[in-house]
Amino acid sequence: MLIVADSIENIERRIEELRAAVRRAVMARDPARARGLRAELRSAERDWEQSLTDLADEAELDTAPSKPQAPLVPVREQVHHALTLLSVPAAPKLIAEVQAAFYGASATGIVAGKLTHLRRDEERSFRTARHSRPYYLCSALTAEHLAPARGLLAISTWPLERRIIGPLSLRVDFLTAAIKVAERATRMLEEDSGVTRLLWRFATTIPGAAQPHGAVDAATVIKAAQAELDVHVVADQSQREAAADRARRQMDEAEQLFGSKLRVLRGTA
Repeated sequence: MLIVADSIENIERRIEELRAAVRRAVMARDPARARGLRAELRSAERDWEQSLTDLADEAELDTAPSKPQAPLVPVREQVHHALTLLSVPAAPKLIAEVQAAFYGASATGIVAGKLTHLRRDEERSFRTARHSRPYYLCSALTAEHLAPARGLLAISTWPLERRIIGPLSLRVDFLTAAIKVAERATRMLEEDSGVTRLLWRFATTIPGAAQPHGAVDAATVIKAAQAELDVHVVADQSQREAAADRARRQMDEAEQLFGSKLRVLRGTA
């Protein structure tokens, strides 16, 4: 596990270097280099998430069949664990349910009010000493106004496009989260009632995912969610990318993480 942790730290350093390089390329008006560096950055961010998932899986195997003791984990890290599993912006209720189901945390520790204060603390920390932490809990941003999306948290290391919420994004993210939860469920060593309840919550709103008599099957959920996701994902990605490009042109780094506070931006009035 120490080897995986060291790998994550190396990737985090690489991500910070690439971000700085992208910023320099943009300032130097070198769009070709900026695009190449952004592609490298997205690849590094995917590697970081996969390494983090591997680390979590190792910890789960080391402690099986028992779950980690949640009270020993700060709320900030609990939220990060849940969001990393989901891989999309999420509301406090879903974050709490994921944390309780997969990591043994009490949902009472993750509430909307506490997470609102936590996000504000994250913003203050970032503005005071940028990049002093490997990640920040930040806001999802509305595609229309590039303002904080009410009640949705994200992770700063995610690509900006993933943190944008367009007209189709809530459904796309719901389906994506369902697939991630189902995939993690298939890797568990034994069936867990909390995970089954969480999976059922997703399945009941996805056509063809739920089975008769309250039964739920992870593979069926994945297949049904992916079928619907394929219908929406291209249009949603296009909307997100357009909004992300606008954000990069008009917002500074802190605003890209925490939103524009609904002020009017050039070209949007």
